[in-house]
Amino acid sequence: MLQGKHLIAGQWIGGNETFRNEPASGEPDTFSVGTPELVNKAAEAAEEAFWEYGYTSRERRAAFLRAIARAIDARGDAIAQMGSKETGLPEARLVGERGRTTGQLKLFADHIEAGDYLDRRHDPALPDRKPAPRPDIRLMQRPVGPVAVFGASNFPLAFSTAGGDTASALAAGCPVIVKGHSAHPGTSDLVAQAIDAAIRECDMPPGVFSQIQGGNRTVGQALVQHPLVTAVGFTGSLGGGRALFDLCAVRPSPIPFYGELGSVNPMFVLEHALEARASEIASGWAASLTLGAGQFCTNPGIAVVSGKAASSAFIAGVKEALAGVAPQVMLTDGISAAYRKGRDRIAASKGVEEIFAAEAGSRSAAPYLYATTAGEWLANAALGEEVFGPLGLVVLASDAAEMQAVARVLAGQLTCTLHFDSEDRTAARRLMPILERKAGRLLANGFPTGVEVCDAMVHGGPYPASTNFGATSVGTLSIRRWLRPVSYQNMPSELLPDDLT
Repeated sequence: MLQGKHLIAGQWIGGNETFRNEPASGEPDTFSVGTPELVNKAAEAAEEAFWEYGYTSRERRAAFLRAIARAIDARGDAIAQMGSKETGLPEARLVGERGRTTGQLKLFADHIEAGDYLDRRHDPALPDRKPAPRPDIRLMQRPVGPVAVFGASNFPLAFSTAGGDTASALAAGCPVIVKGHSAHPGTSDLVAQAIDAAIRECDMPPGVFSQIQGGNRTVGQALVQHPLVTAVGFTGSLGGGRALFDLCAVRPSPIPFYGELGSVNPMFVLEHALEARASEIASGWAASLTLGAGQFCTNPGIAVVSGKAASSAFIAGVKEALAGVAPQVMLTDGISAAYRKGRDRIAASKGVEEIFAAEAGSRSAAPYLYATTAGEWLANAALGEEVFGPLGLVVLASDAAEMQAVARVLAGQLTCTLHFDSEDRTAARRLMPILERKAGRLLANGFPTGVEVCDAMVHGGPYPASTNFGATSVGTLSIRRWLRPVSYQNMPSELLPDDLT
């Protein structure tokens, strides 16, 4: 059963103003609208909770994360049904996403229990060192304080209420305030109920987690500017994320804003690979491009290819594969409208040829395929901007040098992919230094949709892929975003944190 309210420090709080979700199917549900006043209550509760939660043992926090995972699984059917109703995503997709969400909670629990993330260091005292003695110095990572998290539209579970930002912040020892996304407030409501149950089961301070639904931009602005909020996690649009990033920077006390904003995830298909496997790569790209109606941040929107005859075969193969893809429901009416606007921008661009187009309903997305030359692409920076949906653009390079030129002018990306055969290794090696500077994850002969949650994953990249290219929002390294190093000099053992004694 939906609460339809905000969860603020263990209390479900309503208000005079309400809004309704816009489900892909079924009747809409009603929710209370967030306010800056609620942000202040949540932030004050989070600060109060930090004095206990930030100093709990790693074992206790790990047990809390596992309790959240169990509580989400216990509500699994209801969460999947509500998520499908609100977003149009198949229930099977949401069951899988729930597994990813609970899996990363349990992974983070294991990770903090091991303790390596603390990066503990010790330089023993050298009292007899000349010309000056060295003091005893120890170092350890410590949690920063209350963290604000903005839910994402395209992942109602894995990047939202109990998603990676929330899970990693809680693992670090930071209370969390979530701004629920209006695309799926019912799903967020049910997941917040699960977290609330885990808080009670584990006897955690109630302010360790709060969620505020709805509200206009003033709510998000109040959250990132609240003086008790110490860091922000965000997954969303470039425009919205940049506006919040700027607000964080101009605060009297600026705070880090970890935003994942946008990426076209280019693929570079080298000459011999294209000649040998044009059909195979074409069908793989079409499948990755249209997966989930193209609503993935790792959607590979651009394919850079060279070799005239093989390029024609590749384009024909992609066109044939896209012709078999039915229109898919998009997450919201607004996302669908933005997709059509992006399509129109690409279609009207100079030197762009339409290869494949199909019709779809107002909230559905049909795939589109366009082609242009590397020269036209290099002359028009707008062709390198993300279109959120199943739209692909083939960039035809005349040779390896032109392919390198395309790579050099890329904006920051989450991923870059190389398709190559053994004969292409020299060309691939020449591209690698360029692509390493452009993306957080490089792939060989694969497709970037699907982000493994593990120790070695980087889900981030230079701007505008993310606002902090030294961080990741996926994998155990994501916990480090919510920590800062503290050195303890000549500190007696009875005053040191337990993890340093």
